[in-house]
Amino acid sequence: MNKNTVIITGVLGGIGTQLAQTFKENDYNVIGLDIKDQSSPYCDKFFKFDLHQYCIDPQYKKDIEEVFDREVPELFLLINNAAVQILVNLSELRLQDWNQTLNVNLTGPLMLSQFFLSRLERSAGSIINIASIHHQLTKKRFISYASSKSALVGLTKALSVDLQGRIRVNAISPAAIDTQMLRDGFDNNEEKVQMLNEIHPIQRIGKPQEVSQLALLLAENKLGFINGANLNID
Repeated sequence: MNKNTVIITGVLGGIGTQLAQTFKENDYNVIGLDIKDQSSPYCDKFFKFDLHQYCIDPQYKKDIEEVFDREVPELFLLINNAAVQILVNLSELRLQDWNQTLNVNLTGPLMLSQFFLSRLERSAGSIINIASIHHQLTKKRFISYASSKSALVGLTKALSVDLQGRIRVNAISPAAIDTQMLRDGFDNNEEKVQMLNEIHPIQRIGKPQEVSQLALLLAENKLGFINGANLNID
């Protein structure tokens, strides 16, 4: 029996690693993409991939798509998980940082969705965009990140309508999940992270496994009525 194939961008990050492990353990063929060049034990195939360059460099786009055409003949699920988080206030924000954030967090997911659409349609598959609680609740210095995640939720809803009857498109918006990206947002201050744990009713922040299990549920046709949704996990 052929395994379903999933592509996960940002596969070497905290949530990305757990996504790969969860889907691998559930008998998926996992293809990982990441800007970092290192191996992952949960990927059947791994490709070093720069989403920002994919958006701005036509030759790079052409070359990497030739690799995808050769190495990814079938696809059931695309998880747009890669993200960049540049933390500065408005007076410090550089246009190049704003553009990089939008390319990685928004334009890249759009372009990958467009490129892989025919394969996803043939397999009656879906797209899952990993957004963020910052699309509705944010804090200082998150201007680019919060804006990009708000737009990613909007893109999810727009694609689900545009592609109606062809493939499903959903988003997951994690709140505080224990990853290095979250800890970087708190300047790696353990005391602040502990305070964050304590203000949650459950007395802890989320785990990457909780995000990956939700993604697995969304991918399966048992919940096929869910389309165009943004599911908060908080």
